[in-house]
Amino acid sequence: MRRGAVSQLPDLPNIDAALFHAPQASDFAAVGRATHAPRFLLLYGSLRERSYSRLLTLEAARLLQAMGGETRIFDPSGLPLPDSAPDTHPKVQELRELAQWAEGMVWCSPERHGAMTGIMKAQIDWIPLSSGAIRPTQGKTLAVMEVSGGSQSFNAVNQMRILGRWMRMLTIPNQSSVAKAFQQFDEAGRMHPSAYYDRVVDVMEELMKFTLLTRDVSPTLANRYSERRESAEMLSKRVNQGVI
Repeated sequence: MRRGAVSQLPDLPNIDAALFHAPQASDFAAVGRATHAPRFLLLYGSLRERSYSRLLTLEAARLLQAMGGETRIFDPSGLPLPDSAPDTHPKVQELRELAQWAEGMVWCSPERHGAMTGIMKAQIDWIPLSSGAIRPTQGKTLAVMEVSGGSQSFNAVNQMRILGRWMRMLTIPNQSSVAKAFQQFDEAGRMHPSAYYDRVVDVMEELMKFTLLTRDVSPTLANRYSERRESAEMLSKRVNQGVI
């Protein structure tokens, strides 16, 4: 029986007492601390030559590196539409390997027609909710950002928050929305000093803190009673969406 479990639950007849676990502070106190640099995957949602979501993503990567993080930026060029190619496609494999490698992510999309772009959504759709009984994104941190050509909006970041929750990620409270993005970068593609830039710094700082705080304990945070009752085979069948 696991530590924190109880032998009898007379008031909870539907509970398997052997699998029931009352969370305790000691569950986290005993967890070892990783010493490697936190690993971040950054995704952006535009293929334009001067893509402001890519420029903002590059700024975010520089900030994470300055804070001691290791970053990888995925180039969505050549990524097929979901279900239009097998998951053995090289770009799909590259994206999935990076998702496995990362301990945290940054998603940055332009807002187009009041929503994230199809390019952004396609990348997220290619990241599986499960791989067998393993959930590649579960318990990993996430920061969301958007750029827009007009006034400030939050449609894209709100949508990405929903997706992050669906992917069982720990989406941090702060976020960035850069209005009139074409005015916020110089000829070299570097972001001008502004309140928008300061917010990006805030978001990356918060992402780094949440990642350092949770990356070692994410298996404990994501350990669920319902899944302890399932075998790996049962879990894989339940969450597999390949037949949809």
